Order: sequence, then structure tokens, then C-alpha cells
Amino acid sequence: MQETRIPVSFLRRPDLLQPGERPLDRLGRPLRDLRISVTDRCNFRCSYCMPKEVFGPGYKFLPQAELLSFEEITRAAAAFVQLGVEKIRLTGGEPLMRRDLHRLVAQLAALRTPDGKPLDLTLTTNGALLGRQAQALRDAGLQRVTVSLDALDDALFRRINDVNFPVADVLASIATAQRLGFAPIKINMVVQRGVNEHEVLRLAEHFRGSGLILRFIEFMDVGCTNGWRMDQVVPSGELVDLISARWPLVPLEACKPGETAERWAYADGAGELGFISSVTRAFCADCNRARLSTDGRVFHCLFAHQGYSLRHLLRDGHSSDAVLAGVIGAHWQGRQDRYSELRALASEDAPARPRVEMHFIGG
Repeated sequence: MQETRIPVSFLRRPDLLQPGERPLDRLGRPLRDLRISVTDRCNFRCSYCMPKEVFGPGYKFLPQAELLSFEEITRAAAAFVQLGVEKIRLTGGEPLMRRDLHRLVAQLAALRTPDGKPLDLTLTTNGALLGRQAQALRDAGLQRVTVSLDALDDALFRRINDVNFPVADVLASIATAQRLGFAPIKINMVVQRGVNEHEVLRLAEHFRGSGLILRFIEFMDVGCTNGWRMDQVVPSGELVDLISARWPLVPLEACKPGETAERWAYADGAGELGFISSVTRAFCADCNRARLSTDGRVFHCLFAHQGYSLRHLLRDGHSSDAVLAGVIGAHWQGRQDRYSELRALASEDAPARPRVEMHFIGG
């Protein structure tokens, strides 16, 4: 993937944001959420993200020198915070494969918004390494975790992760996180027709009354290697009906603008569910998310083709924090991404365009 650098002429533009300005993109959307991929590596090989036939033993991941350091990540994050970011999510790949990640968590936890508020700091993980790192992450200031869990049946779970990892170990990590006070803990299940849709009610029953929030994600056409087909998508509306027939559900209001999940609650008070429907109910209209890749590129959409690089600005020794924030803000002002809405309008025979892989910029 070719790096898109920012030309000197761009850095001298008079319309770069001034300190304190909060940018809106071309569709009037603010910048509120930053997702940071800290590594492109993962210890799972789930078919919907990193299929083994593509990302096998011979695959070349980014060399260490190309990864942003924790200090570079924190400096970039601070610039985003000055522009309105209130929430940071650490992703990957599998973020817990980045050595000493708790050090980065501590640096990010020390950041404050312009009005002095702490950030909403969270992490998404497959749970394999969470149990042994949870205490250090909690001590460093991590507040919340989201754990991916696509099945409770052990044989099926091992097939999905494709590295023979047992589901019991992920459940043990979730229990550890709950004991240490991470809250709320969210559990993400990617539902694929013909693969694991029969596990939906089983997961719902398992987490009912637990205090954890189970969320169902429609199988998405992220990247170009996961073999996505529309007939494998289980619409969220179908899942709402399925679960509600067993345990009646009531809709909940969104906590804040730009949420990815539609919220529902069990009518009997047994907890909350979420449904992320980027295929059948696109939520581009209020998307407020930017993504920073592990090599310093910024992407404005999960389905983007290319991003622009901040790495040379972070490493040249000359670019001030104000210039860094100005560049980010100016790019955000030019943003008009709405891939999921356009996908719904496209004809079935429209050619697929290149898209960055999910493990490179996080989910």
C-alpha cells in the first residue's frame, strides 16, 4: 500500500485550522472518535478478517521501524483530542500483541480534552491475551474492553479462529476483566449465515443477566480477502425478531450521536443488547470516526481505499503540534466518505473497489 504524504504546499495553506477550532466534514459531521491500530499482527486467523490462506506463514507484516512509537501515537492522539475527539479505542490486529501496551494506555489516559475532561479510553481484543494483561491495563487507566466472541461451542469457535484456540480461555479472560472492574464490558459477535447464526440465542442466554453487553455485528465487506457475499449477511432486524420471540425486547435511545450500535434491552430487565447494522441499516449520516493505522496513516472510513500519512510530520523534528492538528482538521473538513450508504445504492454488478484490510486499521 503506497504511502500518501502531505505536500509542503498543503502545510502552508491559509485555511488550516487554528488552535481551538473544531472541524466539520463536508456532510456536517464532527470528529469525536479515534480508533488507533497499534499492530497489524493477530494471533487468530478468523476468515472474516485475516483468512489463513492469505495471511499465512509467508505473509510479511510491517517491520518494526515502520510502526509508530507509543510517544508518536500519543502525540498524534493529542492533536485529534484538540480537534474534538472524546473517545479513543485501541485496536489491531490484536492490540495485546503489541509489547508493553499498558505503557501506551498510561500515556493516553493522561490526555485531557480542551475543557479538562478525561477521555473515554477503551480497547477491542479477541481475549486470548487479556487475562494475563488485564491488571496492568487497568492500573494504567484503561476503563473499558470489548471482547470478540463468535461462538460458545468450542469446536466451532476453534474453527472460526482457525488456530485451535479454546473458547474457555476467552471466557476466563472476560471473567477476569469483570472482576477487575472494567465496565461496561461489551461482547462482539460477527454473525455469518451458514457459519454461526445458530449460536445467537445461545450467546444471548449466556450473557443475559451478567451485566455485560452482547452486540451482534453484520458480516461486512471490509478489505478484499474475506470472501464477503450478501447472502452470508444476517440482517440485524432478523436477529431482533429471533431474540425477541424468546425474550421480549424494547428499544433504547442512543447514548450519544454517532453510536454504531442500535440499543435494545430485555423487557424483563436482564440487560442490554446491541446491533451493528452497517450493511442493512447504514449509519454513515452521523459517523464521527477517524482511524489511525499502526504506521501513521489516517483513514476516514472503515472501507477506505487509502489514507494520508502523519508519520513524516511526527518524525521530521520540525512540525509543531499546531501544524499537526491543522493538517488533521483540514483533511477532516474535506471528508465525504459514506461507503455503506453508497453500497446500498450500487447495482449488484458494480465493480468492487480496493479497500484497506480490517486488521490494518481496526474494526
